[in-house]
Amino acid sequence: QVQLVESGGGLVQAGEDLRLTCAATGTFHTVNRMGWYRQTPGRARDHLISMYKNGQIDVSDSAMGRFNITRDNEKNVVFLQGHGLRSEDSGVYVCTARFYELDFNYRNVWGQGIQVTVSS
Repeated sequence: QVQLVESGGGLVQAGEDLRLTCAATGTFHTVNRMGWYRQTPGRARDHLISMYKNGQIDVSDSAMGRFNITRDNEKNVVFLQGHGLRSEDSGVYVCTARFYELDFNYRNVWGQGIQVTVSS
């Protein structure tokens, strides 16, 4: 059973920084793209930022300049850092990853999400 375990989050003061962690667990051959989405009430999940195993990064316009991503390929862990958070950054942050098996079949897995509330 492949799972993504998220940690961090909670209540953050406006202007402060955020750090979230997402760890891939279970049995799999490799994990490539790992990233973060944010869900707010009434909206679909919005992509923030993702990172491939080779270091390539996809970042949305909304995350550009304020969020960055790093990962530990050996431990299959990805980190999200947010800087100068605003109230509109509040929401459920959801980790996602694409897992590959030896036969090249893959599946996209989502974490349960973690609540981040930015208070002013």
